[in-house]
Amino acid sequence: MDFWSRLLAHTPLSSASSRKDFAKDPARRLHRFEKEYSQLLHTWRNSSNLAYDDEAAEHIEIRLQELTNLLSDESRRPLPHPCIAFAAAKQIYIPVAKIATSSFNQWIIKEAVLFFASLVESEEEAFVENDTFSASLTNLLVRITGANSIRLGADTEARVVELAFNITTKIRLEPGILAVWFKSPQNGSPDAKFLDEREKFAGRTQKQDFPLFYLLMDYIHHEGKVGDFARTGLLYIIEAASNSVPLEQWIVESDLSTLMATGLGALYSQLSRKLVIDHPSNELPPILAFSDYQHPKSNYEVVSSCSFQFQSHLDTFLSHLLFWQDVLNHCRSVEVKSTLLEHFQVIFLQQLLYPSLLESSDIDGGSSVAVLTYLRRILESVDHPDMVNLILHYLLGLPDIVGSVSSVSADAVSAARKRKSIDLATMMASKSEAAADPLLFNLVDLVLACLRSQNHQTVYVTLQLVSVILKRHHRYAVLTLLYTEGVLGESHHRTSGAHQQEVEYLMSLAGTVGGLDSSDEVYDNILKDTLVRLENHPCSIRLVMPKTSTNNHKLPAVPDSLPGAPRDVRSHTLHPSDPLLNIVLDRLETFFLNPVDTNLALTEAIFDLAVCGFMHLEGWFLRTPQNYVYEEENDDPPLPDPPLDPESQEYIEYKQMQAMQESRRRPRWIQSSLPRLLKILQTLCDQVAAYRDSVPRFDDLLQQRREAFQIADCVSQPLPHRTRTPASPSPAMATFDRPSVFRDDSRNASRERPSGLEGFAQRILSELGTPARSSSPRGRTEPSTPSLASAPGGGPKRTPSDRATPGSPETLLPARSFSPGSPAPSSYDGWSSGPAGGAGGDPLVASQARAFQAIDQSILARRVGTPGPRVAVGAVGETKGRQQVEPVALSFDRQQREGSGALVVN
Repeated sequence: MDFWSRLLAHTPLSSASSRKDFAKDPARRLHRFEKEYSQLLHTWRNSSNLAYDDEAAEHIEIRLQELTNLLSDESRRPLPHPCIAFAAAKQIYIPVAKIATSSFNQWIIKEAVLFFASLVESEEEAFVENDTFSASLTNLLVRITGANSIRLGADTEARVVELAFNITTKIRLEPGILAVWFKSPQNGSPDAKFLDEREKFAGRTQKQDFPLFYLLMDYIHHEGKVGDFARTGLLYIIEAASNSVPLEQWIVESDLSTLMATGLGALYSQLSRKLVIDHPSNELPPILAFSDYQHPKSNYEVVSSCSFQFQSHLDTFLSHLLFWQDVLNHCRSVEVKSTLLEHFQVIFLQQLLYPSLLESSDIDGGSSVAVLTYLRRILESVDHPDMVNLILHYLLGLPDIVGSVSSVSADAVSAARKRKSIDLATMMASKSEAAADPLLFNLVDLVLACLRSQNHQTVYVTLQLVSVILKRHHRYAVLTLLYTEGVLGESHHRTSGAHQQEVEYLMSLAGTVGGLDSSDEVYDNILKDTLVRLENHPCSIRLVMPKTSTNNHKLPAVPDSLPGAPRDVRSHTLHPSDPLLNIVLDRLETFFLNPVDTNLALTEAIFDLAVCGFMHLEGWFLRTPQNYVYEEENDDPPLPDPPLDPESQEYIEYKQMQAMQESRRRPRWIQSSLPRLLKILQTLCDQVAAYRDSVPRFDDLLQQRREAFQIADCVSQPLPHRTRTPASPSPAMATFDRPSVFRDDSRNASRERPSGLEGFAQRILSELGTPARSSSPRGRTEPSTPSLASAPGGGPKRTPSDRATPGSPETLLPARSFSPGSPAPSSYDGWSSGPAGGAGGDPLVASQARAFQAIDQSILARRVGTPGPRVAVGAVGETKGRQQVEPVALSFDRQQREGSGALVVN
């Protein structure tokens, strides 16, 4: 080639085409690869210390980047691949690993990791099956992630863990590769017999046998893709133990189970010891946004459940708990699984979880709320039967829980497994001399004590925990949490007539509250939801699963490897004297005094008590058939004359008709024989009727609240909640452990502008072309302009001296804001035709509308007590042996109406 040809070949105009020629020509590509490699070696050998020679370090980084680009580009091109063959033949990865480990330069380390990743991803030359390649890469990974290495960046760490994960993926696809990366310990080697006991401690010599395993272990607690790669790669290694006896024994003897259990305990210890349950203000559910819900106070010691830091710690703990479950699901080795479960019980359950439950209290600011919430989230997250069995066996105080873990046959347990168990028992015995025993105080005792607490948040989280146990692990609750009785197949059942009676009774109770314009549709939706929950109940699988064979009716047992798991649930009923049931019913009696979230958890718990397919409702929810009393008349079909042959078909049909008519008979309704639950529901409905008699415009305000919920159902985003500073409670209320949610009547009555929620509802109704309030719930057309006759206010007036008379409900019971503190949407449109600008902008009508809105707000802010049983009233204000809620009396001052339109509220 002459001078001009060489000159033109190096001009910028031909540089692009020359690079393409290099890439397409294997020989020229190899020549360039060798040149880059030689320059890399030359720079490295001429540099005394790359950590202080920035120019040489930058040059080496560029050369490594060029080598990686050439290998990646060549792997995508058709054969031949001379650069990859050259790298395998010359073993260039050995000096590359040495350069990276001695450089202490993050950029060089990153490029070296990418270089090894390109060799691992190549499908030829079998780099991952090469012992030399394995030793070089292992040495590189150990050195750059060790204690004496430099701190790697997040991107470099992700590259390192991803490279280790790619190797485990190769091992999973080709189990024969395992022998290259895992060196089985040679007990008979000359060096092994000179090691003392400290050198043989687990974790000291184990890392030399399988460094890749411990590299992944160091990153399983990380968040993001780094932790995902580490956890998945470790799962692949544990899964490979089923095909390798040496690896299985090595994992049992290693400190895998110890590190996993202590890591889980460390994450649990990071959770707050004191907690209050709260909801973000911008994501408050409508049921709370429309109520007098007040955000609980939190400080540096008591953490809110909606804080970002707490949620982050809780998510990290639950993700590691789910990793435990994934390990057990992927592990096919009984020995490895037993070792993991034993360490989970001893280190986490006995040393951390149970002591935190035992030491919790609702007096010191919410420690009971915290630990019960953590336990609920654990039981909600865990699905593995072995873990569930282990947790509930221990916490509920079931017998032989320790023996159930260790009492495995001698043939199935290796010598390593026995040594590990002995070491664990010795270590725990030296740490705790007198450990607490769940047989003395178990989870059932804690639940019953917390349900009797005066702290509403403690009751709320306890009810949630009970619901989780009943819904997800019902067979454990039947044995411990509930006092149940077996139901034999020949026992009495409800008749269809009695069933119809009870349904009609329950519907009549619902009708007492009123306002259900589409009761049939609501009832159908409730039936569908209940059917779905019944079918999804874990005990209902035997009821809903079809029988595939006439000779195989028995379903497979629950796959619990731990012995002593509860048997499948059979037909049973709840005993009326059950402590849990009676405590729940005690809370139900004060339904109108409870917070809204407590009532939601309360009704959910009652529903979960009855939703099991094997639970009989007779005796505790509905009337028991043994107490049926029928009328004297008998409507049996007449027996034909002459008598029928008992063996004939006609006689069989006659008996069937007789049984059908017998089942249609309705027993007498005896109020005193009703279960306590039905009596409480009747009492609550009587209280609603008493409120209707004493509270003005009760039905209108209740219907407005229903319409607000209907509007909220149509909106995808949660409704905002306006938090207002409550007024100071009265001295009589200070003795009750309840947040101060009562507001001053004068402040509420003076508010003239509708709230944001009211305006939101009015805008939606106006956009739909629907008047705000066209008719009352009863279908009566209300006048657009109020008159004196239509003004509410039945009953005698109340004077200031009557507000706290001895024996009144307000002094005997904790007062409560009768209706939610946030204003009801369009709460004054039953009094006028629209908002302040209605009726053509008449200022008098606008003033009256604001006045009536103030009346509604004053009614909603009234404090009422719990009314007594309703009996006949002889005269106005005269009662016969009942505790009466004094009606709210409103006096309408005509002079003020003619002036400002204001109302005087007494």
